[in-house]
Amino acid sequence: MPALTRLSFAAGGPVNVFTGADANIVDFWNNIVAPAFAKAHPGESIKVIDAGDDSGLRAIAERALAALASKTDPHADLFEAFDPKLPAGGIKAGLWVDFKQAKIPLYDHINAMAFQSDYSLPYRGSQVLLAYDSTKLDPKKAPKTWADLTAWIKANPGQFIYNRPDKGGSGGNFVRRAIHEVNGRDPAKFTIDNFTPAYAEKTLTPAWKLLQDLAPSLYDKGAYTSGNTQSIQLLAQGVVTMVPVWSDQILKAIKEGVLPDTTGLVQLTDLALCGDFNRMVIPTNATNKDAAMKLAAFMLTDEMQKAVITEIGGFPAISWDYLPKDLRDKYADVVPKSIPTFPQGDWSPAVNDGWYRNVAPNLARG
Repeated sequence: MPALTRLSFAAGGPVNVFTGADANIVDFWNNIVAPAFAKAHPGESIKVIDAGDDSGLRAIAERALAALASKTDPHADLFEAFDPKLPAGGIKAGLWVDFKQAKIPLYDHINAMAFQSDYSLPYRGSQVLLAYDSTKLDPKKAPKTWADLTAWIKANPGQFIYNRPDKGGSGGNFVRRAIHEVNGRDPAKFTIDNFTPAYAEKTLTPAWKLLQDLAPSLYDKGAYTSGNTQSIQLLAQGVVTMVPVWSDQILKAIKEGVLPDTTGLVQLTDLALCGDFNRMVIPTNATNKDAAMKLAAFMLTDEMQKAVITEIGGFPAISWDYLPKDLRDKYADVVPKSIPTFPQGDWSPAVNDGWYRNVAPNLARG
């Protein structure tokens, strides 16, 4: 009987969905996705579990890999967003579902920019933009290159702020744009597989000098917000004129009246600020694998892809060509032409630790 238990664990119950996303995405899954999925697939349900952050997701993925080897229950059915290259050896061991081979419905509708691996399925995207008060800054003069942006920050001391890189992706990706700037604006120089402490020291150190130079011109001569939301709040209060923001969060803030319609949005044209598509992964040994596959396919339907845009202001994973013209027209200014990326894995603590140590050494971390 114990052997049978190890080799065969019963399916049923909710699809356990793990996420490390912000509260707005957790709310989206609980309040929008869950009831819609239950309606479309009677008898199925989902349970959203907050893993905290990338480190939390990695720990759960490592547990799933160990469960694959021991033929036990991984207690995880779907990761809302995760890189299947982690944990190391997972793909080779057969940990992740191959979505291309699985012939997921609407797979051929997915935006070509969204693909990263056959083992992950894109469902939404977002990108860091610059949001500004157009009553203070003429849109025609809004900076569109890194050089223009840094020149504007220095010419307008106290009017720009970004959040600590470990407290939200808007500030984190502003930091990563600085890293790209000092490395030839070439995102390909950074991959999960090429991290070494020596290479990180070589590529990150010049960025710390650049950000140190900017610090005295920031709000309060070098203050940093505690997260994405606080940056938006300072912009809404008129305390600053410009902040880096996630596209989904800023569009939702404008829609809900947190920010006025006079809020301008601009993207750098020499190399855009980082962003990415969020891609689901499913363990091949998931207890509720069949239901998880239904859920993954459901996230590509017109209903859910429209909800990604209208409910959370995200980019759809499917090509914009498949969406209604009114939506394409409404969001024309933020439809991405390119989305540079930056790997997580060992790079994340290297970036965060290096920033605290070199750019904000007097800032208490917590």
